[in-house]
Order: sequence, then structure tokens, then C-alpha cells
Amino acid sequence: MSSVANVKIHASQFPENVRRDLLDSLRTGEVNHKFHYDSVKQTQKWLALHQAYSPSRTDPDCAAIYDRSFEAVSERIKARRLHLIGLGCGGGQKDTRLLGLLQKRGKKISYTPSDVSTAMVLVARRAAMEVVPEKNSYPLVCDLASARDLPEVVDKLAVADATRIITFFGMIPNFEPELILPKLSALLRSEDLLLFSANLAPGTDYAAGVRKVLPLYDNALTRDWLTSFLFDLGVEPEDGEISFRIEDDRNVAGLKRIAAYFQFNRKCDVAIEDQRFQFGPEKPIRLFFSYRHTPKIVRSLLANYGINAVDDWVAKSEEEGVFLCKCNESE
Repeated sequence: MSSVANVKIHASQFPENVRRDLLDSLRTGEVNHKFHYDSVKQTQKWLALHQAYSPSRTDPDCAAIYDRSFEAVSERIKARRLHLIGLGCGGGQKDTRLLGLLQKRGKKISYTPSDVSTAMVLVARRAAMEVVPEKNSYPLVCDLASARDLPEVVDKLAVADATRIITFFGMIPNFEPELILPKLSALLRSEDLLLFSANLAPGTDYAAGVRKVLPLYDNALTRDWLTSFLFDLGVEPEDGEISFRIEDDRNVAGLKRIAAYFQFNRKCDVAIEDQRFQFGPEKPIRLFFSYRHTPKIVRSLLANYGINAVDDWVAKSEEEGVFLCKCNESE
């Protein structure tokens, strides 16, 4: 393995744009999720949290639904040359499992691990090098939320004459539907496959299902991870505490999410160079949110943006599902 990694950085993660997004987060009191993956320390905290609480790590059946989806994808694709584009790649473990299966089936594979975090991209790149030659790896650091030219960027990275598989694992919950689904729809070409996961609310009572999974968020590891952002800005642990709540989506009727707010118990100033922001008991800051869906809700939301879920795999716990999609015009 080379001692140098070639990583493309999209303009959305250029310093001036990151600064703009940080100031916007503090001005609005709604933190852009990317700032929870900004440093190596935060990345390690997230990986530890994911290992401890993610059903894909703690529930064997949940892990199995990914393997079943990978088998289905590998059987569906007849092309020999494949390019896997991992949007929000995280640590790259799932992408690597899929790549390994495709390699065993004699496919010639390329990989683009893409994440808002450079550290995550490098972790995923390293994991995938077990099965993907280094010369076939095209890492990309990019903020999906603010990248307006994502289809053009991906097209430039895509390997010529290769069928594209786009993965989007663990990301849907952290984006408002009207923001991310048009981007995914614009990205999909007629022959592309989109494979993504969604956090689900178990049971027939949607609201009760969301309440049931609240402990997956309201725990010490999540608190430690989320507060790293504030503490790195100079906020002290004594300045307040995190509270978790279930709230309705502002734009999609009936859709619910779990949100984490830092409630200040005293006035607190945060300074970014010459910019100052004041928080206090009357002004909490939202650190995080995560939508909980049902398979029916997922299919309905996708259909609104021209994406068709052609298959799905739901864990027995009903807390996580994997969906295989194509754009409607190809069906």
C-alpha cells in the first residue's frame, strides 16, 4: 500500500464553505450533522457508538439482511465492470462486504468512498483495499447537503463503461426528505442501482415504535459523541445538558424523528474568530436528529421523487431495513 492517498476534496468542504456552514449552524441553533464527524476524535467516538448500539453490529439478523441484499444485488447485475459509490461511507465495512462478494463473482470492481469526513473516507478506503486494488479507489470528501453539482462530480469520477451501484447506508435518517431525496433522484441514471438502509420504528403502532428505540440514542456514548462539537468550541460540561425528544417533521405529515438538544442552564458565549453567538436557557441548540421510518413511509417518500423500491429486507426486530431502488423510468 502506498504511503500517499489521493483524495479529491469537493468545494463544499473547502475551508471557507465549512466556516460558512459552521456560522450558519450557530446562528440558527441547528447544527449541521457534518460537524459531528469533523475530527479524528469525533470519528473514533462515532465508530465506538456505532459498534455498541447499531443493530447491524449488535443484532445478527440485522447484519444478515445486509448480506441478503448484497447477494440479491450481485445476482441481479450481469455486467462485469462495476463501480461502487459509497455515499456517506462511514467506516466502509458494509461497502467492503459487498465489494468482496462482487469480487468473488469475478467482477472487476472500483470504489469511491465518499463522506463529509476526511478521516471516515480514509478509514473506508483502507478497509476496502482488502478487495479493491489501490489504483481502482477514488476517494471523495463531499458534503451531500450543500453540493449542488453532485451528479456532475460523480459522473467525472465514475469508471467508463462500468455499471454503478450507489450505497447510502445509515444516511437517510439524518437528512430532511425534501433536501436529500431530490439529490439522490438527480444522481440516479437509468441503469444504476441504489442500495440504502433506513432506521425503522418497530411494530404496528408507529409512535410507540419510535418511543421504543429512544434508548438507542439516549445513552452515554451518544452524549459523549454529540457534546464533543460544543466542548471543542469552548462550551463547558457545566453549561448545560443534552435532552432527547421525539418530534414531528415540519414538512412531511406523520413523519417523526428523534432529536437531541443541548439545553443551557446559564448564558454562554461561543466565539468563532470575530463572530460571537450567545446561548442561554431560553435558546437551546439542536445537535442532532434521526428520522424513524416504516417500509411504507420509505416507499411513499421515494415515489414522490421518482425512485422505485424494487425490493427490501427488514430485520426481524423491525428496527432496520435495506432497500434496493432504481429510478422509475427504468422500470
